[in-house]
Amino acid sequence: MALSDYLPVLLMTGVVSLLALLILTVSSLIRPHNPYPAKNQPYECGVAPIGDAAIGQFKVHYFVIGILFIIFDVETLFLFPWAVVLKSIGLFGYIEMMVFLFVLLVGFIYAWAKGALEWES
Repeated sequence: MALSDYLPVLLMTGVVSLLALLILTVSSLIRPHNPYPAKNQPYECGVAPIGDAAIGQFKVHYFVIGILFIIFDVETLFLFPWAVVLKSIGLFGYIEMMVFLFVLLVGFIYAWAKGALEWES
């Protein structure tokens, strides 16, 4: 492999980087800049921050469940390529995947035991 094989990739990376820099620079020059206290407040669905949310204390349970879903969903995606090449990787690949699934199961049981999956209103 020669360095010239990577030239299109490097060229595209350079062009994209320069374009991103240009777009950010132009937008910072032409945007209106008039901050005021109401504009700088946190905004969530049009609801004014009152109660516990106004002082920065709020329940993050929804986000914990979302993060757990993403983690377990992405980790489960590893099963598909593994299943495709299972015959070619043999017993060693099978044992590795069982160890991986065991670690995933331990994490799931830990999250369940800590109450991360309990929905309280």
